[in-house]
Amino acid sequence: MLVCSVVGARPNFMKMAPVIKEMHSRGIDHILVHTGQHYDTNMSQVFFDDLDIPKPDIFLNIEAATHTQQTARIMMAFEEVCMENQFDLIVMGGDVNSTLAVALVAAKMHIPLAHIESGLRSFDRDMPEEINRVVTDHLSTLLFTTEESANVNLKREGIDADKCHFVGNCMVDSLLKNVDLAVSRSPWDVFDLAPGSYSLLTIHRPSNVDDPEKLKHLVDIVNEVSNSIRVLFPVHPRTRKHLVEWKIDTSQSVIVCDPLPYLSFLGLMSKAGFVLTDSGGIQEETTVLGVPCLTLRENTERPITVTEGTNRIVGADRRLILNAVNEIVNGNWHSGNCPDLWDGNAGVRIGDVIESWGSSR
Repeated sequence: MLVCSVVGARPNFMKMAPVIKEMHSRGIDHILVHTGQHYDTNMSQVFFDDLDIPKPDIFLNIEAATHTQQTARIMMAFEEVCMENQFDLIVMGGDVNSTLAVALVAAKMHIPLAHIESGLRSFDRDMPEEINRVVTDHLSTLLFTTEESANVNLKREGIDADKCHFVGNCMVDSLLKNVDLAVSRSPWDVFDLAPGSYSLLTIHRPSNVDDPEKLKHLVDIVNEVSNSIRVLFPVHPRTRKHLVEWKIDTSQSVIVCDPLPYLSFLGLMSKAGFVLTDSGGIQEETTVLGVPCLTLRENTERPITVTEGTNRIVGADRRLILNAVNEIVNGNWHSGNCPDLWDGNAGVRIGDVIESWGSSR
């Protein structure tokens, strides 16, 4: 059995690292492809280094473009890879453009596809990630889910239950493996901060950063939050471009920096007073870490982080955000629970399913 694992953007790396490790440890013939969707050092190479992911066997070098152009270019390049290799299975994670592109090529070429993190739904079709998730799931042969809501969603959409496997969360595998090392490096010292004395901010979704009024509104709220607690803001490249273009300024209590390596960010997140984010993965990571999370969106595709974890949906509502910050600062936040099977063994379970599937073909 020849398996092809594909990564493309920053979130993929944490999800795929445990699975890539399993492929190698089990002696499964394996080729790693990097589409290049996130290609610079801060968004890609440092993650390979921190997560001990082997150097990709094939690098497609597909850089930034519109969603349609990027998806099409990845499809064309990845099709050539598939024509040159007889893959028995393609493994892809997440919901980025690379995920959709790989799924479409696999379907066109009749190659079975395994999708890690299947079934998550925000029910918001304005999010490009939602389209990517739905299409990929309906083209997949093996669907690996992280929480019960995902299983319910897949059943509602008519996907055969025999294809679906509740395995837990690979991103949690990466977190649990690395958190002690990340904390031991005291990354807060670089910013002259102390554990618990700061909050962490990430915003990158088009709905938040591609509209000047919305972005200014959010930055104004963050500036107000920084009156109560320092805010550390690693800025996504697209977000930084818009901040400069639209002359939107942060206050002196907001520390702005470039995107951070995985271990640095994980260490900072684990000791933050709270996190403000529009990232799905960070909602999961803060739940495992027990760190309060305020999600700057109107919905989440990861509802278990709200029902069981430390997450609250606050959107861009100034009152909700400031009230939540006040609760956290005064020690009134709920501690939350770690969801079922978020135990560091999702990669092993996925490896078991893939091996069993391969031997039964």
